[in-house]
Amino acid sequence: MLKSLYIRNYVLIDTLDINFDKNFSVITGETGAGKSIILGALSLISGQRADVKSIKAGADKCTIEGEFDISLYNNMEELFNRFELDYDPASCILRRDLYVSGKSRAFVNDSPVPLSVLKEIASQLIDIHSQHQNLLLGDNLFQLKVLDIVAGNSALLLEYQSVFSCYQKQRKQLEELKEKAERSKTEQDYLQYQLTQLADANLSEGEQVALEEEQEMLVHAEEIKGALYKIAGLLSNDETGGAVQLVKDASNTAGTAGKYYASANGIEERLRSIYIDLQDLSFEVESKKESIEFDPERLNWVNERLNLLYSLEQKHRVQTVEELIALQNELECKLAEINSFDTQITALENEIERLFGTVKEKADALSDMRKQAAKLVSSELQKSIAPLGMPNIRFEIRVAPRLEPNLYGANDVSFFFSANKNIPLRPVAEIASGGEIARLMLCLKALIAGKTALPTIIFDEIDTGVSGDIADKMGDIMQELGKKMQVFAITHLPQIAAKGDSHFFVYKEDGDTETFTRIRKLNREERIREIARMLSGANLTQASIANAKELLDGRS
Repeated sequence: MLKSLYIRNYVLIDTLDINFDKNFSVITGETGAGKSIILGALSLISGQRADVKSIKAGADKCTIEGEFDISLYNNMEELFNRFELDYDPASCILRRDLYVSGKSRAFVNDSPVPLSVLKEIASQLIDIHSQHQNLLLGDNLFQLKVLDIVAGNSALLLEYQSVFSCYQKQRKQLEELKEKAERSKTEQDYLQYQLTQLADANLSEGEQVALEEEQEMLVHAEEIKGALYKIAGLLSNDETGGAVQLVKDASNTAGTAGKYYASANGIEERLRSIYIDLQDLSFEVESKKESIEFDPERLNWVNERLNLLYSLEQKHRVQTVEELIALQNELECKLAEINSFDTQITALENEIERLFGTVKEKADALSDMRKQAAKLVSSELQKSIAPLGMPNIRFEIRVAPRLEPNLYGANDVSFFFSANKNIPLRPVAEIASGGEIARLMLCLKALIAGKTALPTIIFDEIDTGVSGDIADKMGDIMQELGKKMQVFAITHLPQIAAKGDSHFFVYKEDGDTETFTRIRKLNREERIREIARMLSGANLTQASIANAKELLDGRS
């Protein structure tokens, strides 16, 4: 419930700080006194769009703050935890600051929050019922939600929505998989052609480098062979002995000198080591010079093989055989995935079929509960609306199956209405007048208030177009509704004003240079005079005062 409201520098309000009571309160005042200003301020802390023109002239900002007791509301702690906000059920404070610069800041329990968070929390705490909201009665989703509240199927609906969301997600995944499969199928032949070409090439890592080295050797085979023959001759020559023999002779000579000159022994050891290395090298060169042969057939094969590798690398825009092998592996994976699409699609279709069975099962259960609730709502509304000037009312809720289920089930719900005997039932939005819709909404709110915890509700001149006995009965409904929740009614009718447990009066007060909007709670004597004014106008009479007392004393 709304415990208090603080307003500063908003339109004609300089400072307002007022406490409210539970149950049913009425707000009255002359036309133009500023009742709409109070509603505008409440709209701001409900997260509605702000207008800098609302800031009182000469002020740099305005502030609206509402304190709520939320101890009786369900799941509010969970909501606060989701937004990481402090939770105090006895005192929840919503605040909105609006600056002349156009900036706006929102707070919940002194923590700054995005406007969307303020709006979501406020929607759980306060419901400003204006003529605009009456249009909701013609909205099929609103009608469905009313039916669900009366049916008490919130747990089942959550289960259904969970399964339905999973079902929708899998359907979307199936569509994407089919599209991907279709695109891939068109590429399959080309991918297979590329893979076959690479596979036929029988690629192996490192072969390009080895072939390039072999190509160089084959092209220059004669030069290499001549060089090796020359090296072999220099190392070992039958005529001169060559380098091997010369080093051997030098080693022997050093050995002889070593008998007389100790340092020569070290020279001998080094020369002997060189001799052994040169001898090994000579044998190796002899072996290699015989193995080098010019082989034009082999050179032709190497050239063709390298040309194939270079062609494949250029085609696939890579530099090495290793990259070609990696591409081959990638193509194999892609083709394997394409070949597995049919299996994946079949498995997903089976899962979707299973989920749809669960969706249908829960949708049917929801439908049964809604049909039962539709009979109850139709019956109860006819009873409660008939005394409100519509004795011939017929009201029917039709629950029809949908071709395709949606997030709310497999039903289309429509409210059908007729206020006269000779007029057939038609959808509410097409046939009901503004006054009839207002009375329907009032009775609907009263009906669902007994089924769930509703936020504080403010009826903004819901009694427009009614008077007399009908107004009295509407007051009774709001008074009864006030026993289950906090209700405010902004009214011009004395019959309704007299029903309030509390009465607040909005008026204008002139200062030296400015006019201010004020609101205050009336005591009994003040209430009598205000109700009398509503009955007879500015000139109070003894009869109007007596009538006002009678109305107040007649409160049930």
